[in-house]
Amino acid sequence: MPVAKVNGVETEFEPGMTVLQVAEKAGHEIPRFCYHERLSIAGNCRMCLVEVKPGPPKPQASCALPAAEGQEIFTDTPMVKKAREGVMEFLLINHPLDCPICDQGGECDLQDQAVGYGRDGSRYAENKRAVEEKNMGPTVKTFMTRCIQCTRCVRFITEVAGVPDIGMISRGESAEITTYLEKNIDSELSGNVNDLCPVGALTHRPWQYHYRPWELKKTETIDVMDALGSNIRADSKGAEVMRVLPRVNEGINEEWLSDISRYAVDGLQRQRLDRPYVRENGRLRAASWEEALGAVAEKLKAAPADRIGVIAGDLQDAESMKATLDLFRALGSANTDCRQDGAVLGYGPREGWLFNSGLQGIENADAVLIVGANPRVEAPLLNARLRKIWLAGKTEIGLIGEQAELTFDYSWLGAGSSTLAKLPKAAMDFLNKAERPAIIVGAGALTGAGGPAVLNALGALAKKVGVVADGWNGFNVLHTAASRVAGLDMGFVPGQGGLTAAEMVKPNALDVLFLLGADEVDPTGSNAFRVYLGSHGDRGAHGADVILPGAAYTEKSGLYVNTEGRVQMADRVVFPKGQAKEDWAVVRALSGLVGQTLPYDTLDALRTKLMADQPTFGRIDYLPAPASFDVGSLGKKGDLGDVDFYSAVRDPYLNNPITRASVTMAELSAQRIAPVAMAAE
Repeated sequence: MPVAKVNGVETEFEPGMTVLQVAEKAGHEIPRFCYHERLSIAGNCRMCLVEVKPGPPKPQASCALPAAEGQEIFTDTPMVKKAREGVMEFLLINHPLDCPICDQGGECDLQDQAVGYGRDGSRYAENKRAVEEKNMGPTVKTFMTRCIQCTRCVRFITEVAGVPDIGMISRGESAEITTYLEKNIDSELSGNVNDLCPVGALTHRPWQYHYRPWELKKTETIDVMDALGSNIRADSKGAEVMRVLPRVNEGINEEWLSDISRYAVDGLQRQRLDRPYVRENGRLRAASWEEALGAVAEKLKAAPADRIGVIAGDLQDAESMKATLDLFRALGSANTDCRQDGAVLGYGPREGWLFNSGLQGIENADAVLIVGANPRVEAPLLNARLRKIWLAGKTEIGLIGEQAELTFDYSWLGAGSSTLAKLPKAAMDFLNKAERPAIIVGAGALTGAGGPAVLNALGALAKKVGVVADGWNGFNVLHTAASRVAGLDMGFVPGQGGLTAAEMVKPNALDVLFLLGADEVDPTGSNAFRVYLGSHGDRGAHGADVILPGAAYTEKSGLYVNTEGRVQMADRVVFPKGQAKEDWAVVRALSGLVGQTLPYDTLDALRTKLMADQPTFGRIDYLPAPASFDVGSLGKKGDLGDVDFYSAVRDPYLNNPITRASVTMAELSAQRIAPVAMAAE
């Protein structure tokens, strides 16, 4: 490898690295505002100046200068120090003294670098310029007078998000960042520009003036708003979760986060269930835990085993589902289901319901066929990865299903099952010529009566074009529920002769229906005695005969398995509200009252039992290696019919009880619907 000297010390580096990267590899910090590892190089701010020999006797921007064999790089000479002080002085000419009221205060790059690399005084007495604020939507609050034109926001929105809504207009002193035609940012990743902004020109509108960074307790945990399992840091103040920020995980979310995962936290404070309720004479009244659990136990003991059933919701942790499954199996019930959307998965090899290539591994595919999914609304960070490989020009993408704007070009092959029955020659050609073809199938293609036949047809196609081969498994199921893979792994599906979720909510199907945080099914047609255990007064709680308050995902420690089969552990951020308790503990207490006491009293004991019964849950943060399996055996052969495929997520901002309780999500949903309504008119 080539070698350069950094402050007199030889450092090896990889070809193609910049001087900034070489200096940091040698352990020398280089200040910067515009440079970011995941964005294109702009060279705007000039803060990263260094002295390089051989070269002109002047400071040079290290972020845009390629490193070369034999270079001598100096990061702390008097020339460099004076140049950086001059750059900082220019940056601060127009920057207002907003630090006492700025949300960025305390974690601001400009503050830090002004102290570390700036002068201790200013020579300018002229008036500062002011810039009019912009309306960029419900997630971005602008203070454009603070802007230093680093263009990080422009590059992110254009390159990563694929929605070029932000740009720079005018020149010189009049230059400013703005949205085109004063429109809102039409991106599900817009909150990331607030993280990228180094000076507080763009801040988080939903959290404006709510906290100071040093007041917050920081907890590393896992997101459950989709099935990707994005790594997040939840910051709390007292009993309230104030904000959610992304953590770096190259295999899952890199360092980005979707707006839903980031801004739905205000829904954790609204419409909460904080005490048990029992329905009496058609009206709910507050009750004690003993009375509420006693009423449920009485109904469960009186009903025949085949007349009781349980449906698990999309946000449940593995421990609560394991305890519930153990209880209802002990009661003799086969009516258990975690598939609220009706997807025909859960039987056969585990690879039949996983995103086998891995979220990072999909970047190695050279042909991708998307079936019945809209990754932009179902998994925005996966969509960003697909855009990345499309931009690199190494991947062809085809789509069967609903046409949508996915931020990248694709070949639309057809609307649904009839296309799958007779795949166009163009589709076969681009899959056959690929070395690593991949299929991404969404729940929109696997629901309904034809779901097993569709799954079987996709398995046959995957086998024909070599989607599963030695060292490569490109058969990928894109789930939308954080709890789904864990439920399928532990067998939370109907047993022999058991009813599915859709069948359990039909009239006269059951005597007792237990809803474990299940809010995406419509139980109003059921005349069973309904019990709801969950955190929010949402669809599942409406009409319930007994309501048992549970904990939200930030209020309990739990295991979640993401769509690629990776087990991750979430930590408790705050305690449950009021009298609410962790879901598994409620189920454990109920088991004692029905005479089927579960064999664990603590969360650790429950996890031990879970990992003993299903060893995959013991492999924390482990991504399963691509494994070969008989992909042609999936589903059941049958008539594919002529059914159009639609995304299982119709409105991503109102997709679960937490988002439906969120004011910010309601604003984002209204913004999303408004342009559609205007286009229809």
